[in-house]
Amino acid sequence: MSLHVAAAFTDRDVRVELDLADGETVAVLGPNGSGKSTLLAAIAGIARPDAGRAVLDGTTLFDVAVGTWMAPHARGTALMAQDPLLFPHLDVLDNVGFGPRSAGATRGAARAVARTWLAEVDATDLADRRTAQLSGGQAQRVAVARALAAKPRLLLLDEPMAALDVTVVPAMRQVLRRVLAGRSAIIVTHDVLDALLLADRVVVMEGGRVVEHGPTRQVLARPRSSFGAGIAGLNQARGVAESGAVRTPAGLLVAGLHDSIDVPEGAAAVAVFSPSAVSVHTERPSGSPRNVFAATVRELEPHGSQVRVQTDEISADVTAPVVAELDLAPGAAVFLAVKASEVAIYAT
Repeated sequence: MSLHVAAAFTDRDVRVELDLADGETVAVLGPNGSGKSTLLAAIAGIARPDAGRAVLDGTTLFDVAVGTWMAPHARGTALMAQDPLLFPHLDVLDNVGFGPRSAGATRGAARAVARTWLAEVDATDLADRRTAQLSGGQAQRVAVARALAAKPRLLLLDEPMAALDVTVVPAMRQVLRRVLAGRSAIIVTHDVLDALLLADRVVVMEGGRVVEHGPTRQVLARPRSSFGAGIAGLNQARGVAESGAVRTPAGLLVAGLHDSIDVPEGAAAVAVFSPSAVSVHTERPSGSPRNVFAATVRELEPHGSQVRVQTDEISADVTAPVVAELDLAPGAAVFLAVKASEVAIYAT
C-alpha cells in the first residue's frame, strides 16, 4: 500500500480514512465543505489534524498519538491547486527546475530535467517566457511540469482545472491523463469527467465523512450516496468505436475530440458528455457542432438553477428563458447539438 491516512479535525467535523495503492489515482468527490481539501492539506502537511496517522511508502508523515510530524517539504508530496502559484521572478524553465535545484542539482542539471517535463506536458515552447505572459491553461501545464520535476512520491491535485477556461479543459485533462498513468495521485474534483478519465477509484465525501468508494465506473454506474447520484447525471452513449466516434446499437453516432481518442476501431466504447454541453434548437443548427441529433422532448424538470430537457437518449441543461423562447414542452421536436471537444471517449 502506497498511502494510508486517517485524520480527524474536530472543529471542521472531518473524520476521514483513505488508502491508496502504489501507482493508483483516486478521485475524491463531494460537495463544498465536505472535507476534500482538508484531507489533501493533512497529507501535504499544511493542516494539522487533531487525531490520526498517515504513512506513505513506509514513512510516517504524521502520528498525532506519539507526536510525530514531518515537515511538508520532506514528505515527498507535491500539492497542485487551482492557482498555479508560479514564481513571477523566474522564467518558465527555472520555475519547473525549482524542485531539482532545491534538492541540490546544478543549474544545468535542473534545467535539463525541466526541459524533459515541459516536453511531457507539451509546453517546450514556453520555456523562455515569464509567468505573466502565460494564459491560464499554459500556466497550469507549467505547474504540472514543476510538480512532477520534483519527483514526488505522491501527487495531490486540488481542483486543478476549476479556474481554467472551459475551452482549454479538455486538452488539460488529456495532459493529466498521460502524466498520471502509473503514478500515485489523489485528485479532488467536482467534475465527474475528471473521475471517469483520470481515476482508477472514486471516494465520495459528504459532511466530513467518506460515504462511498470503489472503482470509478462502478460508483458512477450504481451510486449509493446522494452526491454520487447527482454527479452521475452525465450523458453516456455506449457502443463501439467507429472513426473517432461511438456508434450506439440504436444507430446514434457521437464524435469526440480527435486527439483524445485511443480506443481501437470496433472496440466497446462509451462517449460521455455533460448535459450542460448540449444546446437545444428548434431548427437544425449550422456551424461548428459535429454532433447534431434530432429528438423529441420527453419531459422537463428543474435541475438546480436550470431546466433539464430529457429526450429518449440525451439530456440537456438549459435556462428557463431558453425554455420559454423555444416554447419547449413534452412532445416538441428539437435538434440537440454537442461539440466534439466536449465529448470524452474511452474503452469499456
